[in-house]
Amino acid sequence: MGKYFCEKCNFFDDDISKKQYHCDGCGICRTGGIDNFFHCEKCGCCYSNVLKDSHHCVERAMHHNCPVCFEYLFDSTMDISVLHCGHTIHLECLNEMRVHHHFSCPVCSRSACDMTDAWQKLDQEVAATPMPEFYQKKMVWILCNDCGATSSVRFHVLAQKCPGCSSYNTRETRGGPATAACSRV
Repeated sequence: MGKYFCEKCNFFDDDISKKQYHCDGCGICRTGGIDNFFHCEKCGCCYSNVLKDSHHCVERAMHHNCPVCFEYLFDSTMDISVLHCGHTIHLECLNEMRVHHHFSCPVCSRSACDMTDAWQKLDQEVAATPMPEFYQKKMVWILCNDCGATSSVRFHVLAQKCPGCSSYNTRETRGGPATAACSRV
């Protein structure tokens, strides 16, 4: 009836070039070849063996919608990318974000790729752009989106650099750790 048959899914397919296999953990048939993938119990999905010892587990990582197009990821037929933070997104959506110069996770704001070269260029730009005397001693509190540290740093009009991890993926906050929880009276 079909060159590939899954008794559990009652699934038939004549095109075995897709290297279909059934994953008991996912409860569905997947493509790509069982030797090329592993099932992560915590994430609740199959990932490429390339990620086996390096991915950050996010519970039920693919059991939600893509944060860009809102299509359900778990049974999507489109390629899916796992970001450094462990969140998942369609590869096509990630590429579209990059075209529009958006390089952070749309869920948690951590850098979505290695930004070392960009941070080095920003270092050069900050060094080449002296601040007016009025701002030279101005300090601001920042939250680093990459390491989560809160720090007091010198204000610069271009960007604020995290002293902990050297990332420029930061945001200015209203105050330091002691005043972070603002009370309204």
